[in-house]
Amino acid sequence: MDEPTWTIRLAIILLSASGAIVTISPRLMAQTTDTQWASKVPSSQTCGCADSDSVAVSSGSEGESQSQSQSGATASLGPNQGNWVHRWIRTVDKARASQPHFVSPIVTTHVMLVQQYRYDMYWQQDPVGGTVTSNYGASRGLEIIPVTRLEVGIFPSGYLVHQSRTPDGFGDLSFQIKFRAFSATEGHGDYFVGFFFGGSFPTGTPPNGLGHTALFPTFAAAKGLGPWDIQSTIGANLPASGESTLGRTILFNTAVDYRIKGKIWPMLEQNSTFWSGGALHGKKQVFLTPGLVLGGFPIAERLHFSIGAGVQIAVTQFHQYNHRWIVSVRFPF
Repeated sequence: MDEPTWTIRLAIILLSASGAIVTISPRLMAQTTDTQWASKVPSSQTCGCADSDSVAVSSGSEGESQSQSQSGATASLGPNQGNWVHRWIRTVDKARASQPHFVSPIVTTHVMLVQQYRYDMYWQQDPVGGTVTSNYGASRGLEIIPVTRLEVGIFPSGYLVHQSRTPDGFGDLSFQIKFRAFSATEGHGDYFVGFFFGGSFPTGTPPNGLGHTALFPTFAAAKGLGPWDIQSTIGANLPASGESTLGRTILFNTAVDYRIKGKIWPMLEQNSTFWSGGALHGKKQVFLTPGLVLGGFPIAERLHFSIGAGVQIAVTQFHQYNHRWIVSVRFPF
């Protein structure tokens, strides 16, 4: 073939694996959800689960105050427990109690189901001219857990500001759906395996958006080792059109972080992109991203606050940008 097809094959493998996981028998699926929920969480703490940017109380984590507030809020529901809001809250708590409680990395997609509003900003050095490009929003937004095995994220367009002559404008609207295939909490395996599927729509003002619809199948896994945890994703960026210009990319990210006192999370990430086809065929770029996340800090009942910051540093000769400073604000609820 004139054009390499290995990225297409990877996408087919990821999508096929996702389909296979969905068809696994209910008994096997229940091993990492309902059984853990019924047998490992005391009845007095049924809905007192740490949020996605926290670690459970039993592991000395940042989620202690949140777990207590969730327990109190659930216990006070009284006769209104039957309405849909309270059923949804119980679903969210059940999902959180069925997986580890690793903090969200700075760049790498959080390898957990999470319910939060997240707002990121970054400032990066352009490859030429010594100018800086800023992005306010950075394709982050609202993430919710509608059922115990799924998360749905809707990410409004970020707004890009250029010091160069490139016109300012909005980027593309994007979304992501996460499926939790297998997981176990701290003390019972401390791992997560899932399949994610996302996409973006060409809503951005050129040249700040891709100009084409793109799909992002991703495989994700995470493992906790005491106070350490490792989160890793591998996926593809597959444009629905414009392949001759955009090409296809493979995205590989890994984050390693360390928990200190349940509130302080230093971390190091590697973020790699490989191109096949298009104008950048055969190119690759790799960044190392040291970062720090603080939180979560209780605000009101279920609502918490976390903040993180980091900088992407290029370690390959080719790179589309460098020294991208990132600030991330999260409000888990």
